[in-house]
Amino acid sequence: MALPFGPPIPPMLAKLQEDIPHGDGWLYEPKWDGFRAIVFRNENDVQIMSRDNKALNRYFPELERTLLESVPPDTVVDGEVVLSDTRGLDFDSLQLRIHPAASRVEMLSRQIPASFVAFDLLACRGKDLRDEPLGARCSELSKALRHSDAIEADATNKDVIAALHPGPRVVLTPNTADAAVCARWFDEWEAIGLDGVIAKRLDLPYVPKERVMVKVKHRRTADCVVGGYRLNKTGDGIGSLLLGLYDDGVLHYVGHTSSFKAAQRRELLAELKQYEGGHSFGGGRSPGGPSRWAQGRDTDWVPLEPVLVCEVSYDFLQGDRFRHAATFVRWRDDKKPEDCLFDQLPRRR
Repeated sequence: MALPFGPPIPPMLAKLQEDIPHGDGWLYEPKWDGFRAIVFRNENDVQIMSRDNKALNRYFPELERTLLESVPPDTVVDGEVVLSDTRGLDFDSLQLRIHPAASRVEMLSRQIPASFVAFDLLACRGKDLRDEPLGARCSELSKALRHSDAIEADATNKDVIAALHPGPRVVLTPNTADAAVCARWFDEWEAIGLDGVIAKRLDLPYVPKERVMVKVKHRRTADCVVGGYRLNKTGDGIGSLLLGLYDDGVLHYVGHTSSFKAAQRRELLAELKQYEGGHSFGGGRSPGGPSRWAQGRDTDWVPLEPVLVCEVSYDFLQGDRFRHAATFVRWRDDKKPEDCLFDQLPRRR
């Protein structure tokens, strides 16, 4: 036997939806907060490929042996590389693993080993399954990984953590056709770092690059102080507003919002001129300058007097900052800047 196909295989994707879909023919899964990866298990080795077709083996060497032991030969599995501590998923520590120094990666692989959560089967023992319906692929995945840990649909938060920590482990994701169970996962498992749920049609073949699944993510709002801005690429308008929250009287940077139309960007730049200067983030965490994560982007910013407050919508926290760009909702002229505190943000229990 041999693998029926090899990389690159772009993963099947999901489109964002506000509500969990209901009705017959849906299969629900938790939305894991990690690095999407497709595993190609050959006879004697394994390739862990990222969603943009980069090899992840060098960053997660501890997973190679575990995958070789858990995944049958000539099998391709879609899933997520995750890292959990005793409180739940730890995306910050997962990001630390993407490091150019092999010695540091090796040290971290021993100190904070990752795990792999499997949720789809593209090939098994040399047979291409991509045209098979999702229901059949999930059934075959359970058989293929029958010696791996499995998280049950009725698992508690502690059960989920225990299945992942300490790694390295290969874990089979839970799934259910019951929308009420899915809603429980959505509400309860956020406390351990899961950022929503995924819904898939049971008759769905595996369609690379297509947004044929549904993802429902947590979204909340927060009132933030505008402590600065960055210009757009042309320099004639606002690129993003830099947001902060107070802790013990000190303003800390928590993220940015850039959801403005071209005309609004120019208008904002003119309106904010009167507030330029001041300390804003000077005493706390600031937006910072260039870093290895900036990828050449312009990171210069203009401080503003911390007098303006806006409400933004966000989906997920990374530590005590917004993981992604927040969405501007409205200005809050009725809110005092000093009342914009960290107690608005949920903390992991």
